[in-house]
Amino acid sequence: CTTHRVPRLLAIDESELIHRLLKARLRCDHLEIHNAMTMEEGLEMAHRLLPEVILLEIKMPERDGFQLLSQLKSNSETSGIPVIVISGSCSTDEKIRCFDLGAMDFVTKPFDVSELRARVRSAVCLRQMFLMLAQRAQIDGQTGLWNRSHFDLRLRQEIAEASRHRTPLSLIMCDLDCFKSINDSYGHPYGDHVLEVFADMLNSQRASDIACRFGGEEFMIILPQTTLDESMSLADRLRVQLRDHLWSEHPKLKVTASFGLSHLATCSERSAEQMIAMADEALYRAKENGRDHVCCSGLHGEDVEKRATA
Repeated sequence: CTTHRVPRLLAIDESELIHRLLKARLRCDHLEIHNAMTMEEGLEMAHRLLPEVILLEIKMPERDGFQLLSQLKSNSETSGIPVIVISGSCSTDEKIRCFDLGAMDFVTKPFDVSELRARVRSAVCLRQMFLMLAQRAQIDGQTGLWNRSHFDLRLRQEIAEASRHRTPLSLIMCDLDCFKSINDSYGHPYGDHVLEVFADMLNSQRASDIACRFGGEEFMIILPQTTLDESMSLADRLRVQLRDHLWSEHPKLKVTASFGLSHLATCSERSAEQMIAMADEALYRAKENGRDHVCCSGLHGEDVEKRATA
């Protein structure tokens, strides 16, 4: 399983009786059950909840259920969600149409509840397996952090979320200073060890932070609901933690990193590309100022930086 949340089932049906029946008979299946009485409500909830399985009544009075099924399967966010179609009456041609549109299963009313439970369990397992494989494809094999592919997707999602709810969003780009010299002096296996230790530091901060390997010795941290000052404090804690780390195999080794920060409020375009570019520029200034720096652009464009005095 790729997620610790309770699997979600979304039932889209105009019948309150069906919703009551599902809640009563599926309550022992460890499912979080959500109900939608209309197609429009069901489409909105599918995008908002991203449930593990959808039960869809294909014949509802206000809208063609085939159209909704087509919309669910043509959208990248919902296309992977298994849809079990339920219907009181449906011809063979209509069943074939459902499967051609991407439905996983078909159940005819009145249905046997035990059989439906088994079909729902199968759909949930299939969805969780799909998510597990998709998640593994987005993990950096060396450090265990999210990889560049996941970072690109997640940053855009977090920008959309922050823009929608008007919440702060910060981005930290960090790079190990003079990393080539570590590889040259201590060997690439030890250089890999340094990367792994630093990745553990990045990944052991707040649960809401999203640490990713951007490439080589460069890393990104997406910080939802985090102000510029808060992100700067976090970056400086990481900078000091790495600088003060004792490398037992090589006691004289000192490893430092430089950090560049950007904040969504300072981005005129409010785009992922601009946030990355601004963090990259700040990181460049941190390197130019002697490394072992935290540098960012303030709300009015002024440079802000921190460096250890000891």
